[in-house]
Amino acid sequence: MGDPIQLKDEGNKHFQTGDIDKAIECYTSAIKVCKDKKVLAVIHRNRSACYLKKENYTNAASDASKAIDVDAADIKALYRRCQALEKLGKLDMAFKDVQRCATLEPKNKTFLETLRRYTVNKKHTDMYSTTTFSTDSRVQNMFEILLDDEMEKDKREKAANNLIVLSREDAGAERIFQNNGVQLLLNMIETGKPEMILAAVRTLSGMCTGHKARVSILLKNESRQIKFDNKRHILKEIALATCNLFQCINDSLTGGDNREYGKEEALVLAILLSLLEMVASKKVSGHGRDQALNLLSKNVPRKDKKERDNSRALFTIDNGLKKILKVCGQVPELPDQLPLTDNTQLIASVLLNKIYDDLKCDPERTNFREISKIDPNNMDKTIHAINAISGLLQGPFDVGNALVGHQGIMEMMVALCGSEREVDQMVAVEALIHSSSKMSRASFIITNGVSLLKDIYKKTKNERIKIRALVGLCKLGSAGGDDYSLRQFAEGSTEKLAKQCRKWLCNPQIDTKTRNWAIEGLAYLTNDADVKDDFVEDEPAMKAERILYSVACTLVNCTNCYEKKEIIPELVQLAKFSKQHVPEQHPKDKKDFIERRVKRLLKAGVTSALAVMVKADNAILTDQTKELLSRVFLALSEDPKDRGIIVAQGGGKALIPLALEGTEAGKVKASHALAKIASISNPEIAFPGERVYEVVRPLVNLLQTDRDGMQNYEALRSLTNLSGFSEKLRVKIVKEHALPEIENYMFEEHDQIRQAATECMCNLVSCKEVQERYLEDGNDKLKLMVLLCGEEDEDLQRAAAGGLAMLTAAQKKLCTKMTKVTTQWLEILQRLCLSTDPRIQHRGLVVVYNMLSSDDSELVKKLIESEMLEILSVIGKAEDNPKRQDPIDVARTCLVKAMELGLIKPFSSPS
Repeated sequence: MGDPIQLKDEGNKHFQTGDIDKAIECYTSAIKVCKDKKVLAVIHRNRSACYLKKENYTNAASDASKAIDVDAADIKALYRRCQALEKLGKLDMAFKDVQRCATLEPKNKTFLETLRRYTVNKKHTDMYSTTTFSTDSRVQNMFEILLDDEMEKDKREKAANNLIVLSREDAGAERIFQNNGVQLLLNMIETGKPEMILAAVRTLSGMCTGHKARVSILLKNESRQIKFDNKRHILKEIALATCNLFQCINDSLTGGDNREYGKEEALVLAILLSLLEMVASKKVSGHGRDQALNLLSKNVPRKDKKERDNSRALFTIDNGLKKILKVCGQVPELPDQLPLTDNTQLIASVLLNKIYDDLKCDPERTNFREISKIDPNNMDKTIHAINAISGLLQGPFDVGNALVGHQGIMEMMVALCGSEREVDQMVAVEALIHSSSKMSRASFIITNGVSLLKDIYKKTKNERIKIRALVGLCKLGSAGGDDYSLRQFAEGSTEKLAKQCRKWLCNPQIDTKTRNWAIEGLAYLTNDADVKDDFVEDEPAMKAERILYSVACTLVNCTNCYEKKEIIPELVQLAKFSKQHVPEQHPKDKKDFIERRVKRLLKAGVTSALAVMVKADNAILTDQTKELLSRVFLALSEDPKDRGIIVAQGGGKALIPLALEGTEAGKVKASHALAKIASISNPEIAFPGERVYEVVRPLVNLLQTDRDGMQNYEALRSLTNLSGFSEKLRVKIVKEHALPEIENYMFEEHDQIRQAATECMCNLVSCKEVQERYLEDGNDKLKLMVLLCGEEDEDLQRAAAGGLAMLTAAQKKLCTKMTKVTTQWLEILQRLCLSTDPRIQHRGLVVVYNMLSSDDSELVKKLIESEMLEILSVIGKAEDNPKRQDPIDVARTCLVKAMELGLIKPFSSPS
């Protein structure tokens, strides 16, 4: 049980820093344990302010009322209730509250202005209360206009827009709801007119946003009608609006509204069931199906893998896995198929992958595989089964790969390649392409299917089959990866294949799907260094952006930023001795060739293309694709001279989301690229506006001890640059708990890392919170800073001396503490003042001046009685020198200070 006063104070702190959710938690905990009525009233009043910020006006009014019950003259509670009631449309009650506030404080301008505004509104409300211009009548009037077929089009459009705007305000949405609005909206949908459907769906979205109670009643009373007749979702806009409505309903039930009404999860599962029905329904258009799959992708998997509950994924597997597989198995070229867009089957594969990744244990994965099983003897459905396997191979690869391993499946694919029907050939070739990702499968196909693919490529007149056969050959040709000794085809064959792919890619007359297959082929072939060099010389091909993942793979290959195994020379010698295979590097995969390709890519504007890819739809931009993009960014930013180009083309902004979301390896790579850019760029230019504050967390994450030394070093340098930019950034770095890590690296044995950490700390010590850490007893922070000033490395010495000078200037107590942490302080200080580097000397003399200005008379006396006086005299008497003027001026200031304190007297000759 916590102390209510302490919890209240914590809530106040959170409120002041803008963390409203934490503030509400603290106030709620305080209310549970508080017994004092007066304190309880204050806490309710404070929580009311939080609810106002969260736009939860019902709870805000309720809490304010509880505070007023204890003290009827609580002016803050009265005004907060007034604000909440106004938002809820209860203007009469709000008017009474503000009237009471103005009576209690008649000179308060805020109260008087609010009272004046309410008075004007009240007059208007009274004037028009019986006319069609009241809110209720306006709502009814809008529906009458919309449902009147003879009404002018302009008036109907205006009424539709007004209705949508009204639904987005809480009071307006409530008026629509109370005036039989739902039934009227359903009547609009039943008209079948696209503009009416669109207005109705958008109005329903506004009404459902953030209101759990309204959604619950809506689904309970109208669950059958609210699904809509999905055959009407022909227009893409209507499909998107419906998708948004489902998302608003889901968010309201699961977190958009914190009020408790119960049974929400059952309603969410009912929505999931409706979406799964849409996925396999022939009445649903291609765009509608895409949006249903996107909604499932967004709402079925857990947001955080640490959450224990994955019941939605299990529910989807049991009730909808076969329906999703049905979508993957569709062959658009055959009659009586589901309506699909070009992306539908890819989105379905991504959904399958996300659901499979959300499973927690082997029994759950086994169940997924069992439901996905395909019988190779059921020949009536062979072509659909093979296409479904292609979908699985593009999604949860392990499941698809296991199916391909079943007896008869590979043979069936090869047999279909020899079919006379073009559609059989196309499906089989696609399946072969996707299944040959494993070297063992590729070897089987090289042995059994290459001749078939070559025959198809040469003989078919169908461009769509030809390109797929070509991609199959491309993939098989790259089966050895970048191992030069494992080339599958004859010298020059891969270059010829790549040339044909580039030709198709750059031909705008060819359909989109065929061009997408062309970039898929290049993604495989660019494992070959000869193909990489040819590709970066072909500017039109580089600028022809197509499939996200394939483009990313191609760029990863061109920049050689894929994961490489470390080659240990001793093991290579051992392998040669035992006559084992040793991978060979292609001559064009050496460092100078890679650097040349990177320069060509940057010149062609690849950074702008990457920035566009990062903004792609989440259903297409998978975590694996994000990791590939992060790798490319890191490779591009290797040379400091190129980082300005990356910033100019929007690379800095594009890296932030990659560093915050995705696979762990992808986030680390993106953070490392951010560190490289942030270490030498002006933050205002590289990360304009508020984005610069988002950069801090990824950089701090790079300071973890499990990161490699280069990542630690680059992160420290970038934080040094940011911390020197503004006080807000310094505070942000401290809030992200970077200080312990930075202090840890100040002990590092590696000279450059230790220097970078010290430089970073030097910039951070101007922050008050950092100074307080140095003032605390029981730590060696100040001792370390003093001892680092005595190191031989001049760069390290300069950084430490700068930090010490700033600390002793800001906190006089540290001047005294410095003499107690180590007996070597005077010797180190004298050494700083005698340094040949004017910057180090200047910092040392500033520390001396800070000590002379401290309140410790014993310390000041000891300093003057030492050799320091002679050092100051020698420096101060030196002739003016532009190169050393700063230390000379400070030394003279120190001598003047000593004279003011009466410790020394000016020299005068005898009379």
